[in-house]
Amino acid sequence: MFKILIVEDDPTVSRHIAQAVTDAGWQPIMVTDFTDVLGVFVAHQPDLVLMDINLPGGHDGFHWNTQIRADSQVPVIFISSRNSNMDMISAMNSGADDYVEKPFSASVLLAKINALLRRTYHYSNQSSKILEYGGVTLNLEDSSVQVSGKNVDLTKNEYKLLQYLIRRHGTLVSRPSLLRALWEDEHFVDDNTLTVNINRLRKKLADAGLATLIQTKVGKGYVIP
Repeated sequence: MFKILIVEDDPTVSRHIAQAVTDAGWQPIMVTDFTDVLGVFVAHQPDLVLMDINLPGGHDGFHWNTQIRADSQVPVIFISSRNSNMDMISAMNSGADDYVEKPFSASVLLAKINALLRRTYHYSNQSSKILEYGGVTLNLEDSSVQVSGKNVDLTKNEYKLLQYLIRRHGTLVSRPSLLRALWEDEHFVDDNTLTVNINRLRKKLADAGLATLIQTKVGKGYVIP
């Protein structure tokens, strides 16, 4: 399930977007602490960000988008009542992928989200049963994996790790976010458990000819480029 980070300080608008996102089959994450939007982003590792321009907390959406862009290429859509050409240019210059003016149609916003998710994560539609990237093919229905047409036997957690990283290829994924994604609460899992699973997954991929698919960023996490 794709995670959508909603950076919108108007509670009514935020809830409206969250409901539309939920109805579309995605998971909304609503920011409530606007003093540390980057921290919320890093903690949750969303697949797409919806960003307002005017925000409380001392920084606007342009600032937070630039911060996000320093480490991630996750797609970002600006949502704002500001509709001047200069605002749109500033949004794009800060690394945004699209711009939607308020008031907006939920169906238009969802179409833009879907298009960006499809383009970024290479899926045909939300019901697609196949995920392919870098020579790896994941069957999401039976949890089977193939590399260059040959089967690779993975455990449940190894499969979940690979799927999570492939869906976020090009984006650095922190160890805490991986622990949360796989084991729901990282506080009840030994950090060594993640290391063991990553190492086993890497060995199996190396045996299949993909020794460098998963890269380590020391002190930060992992990335599939």
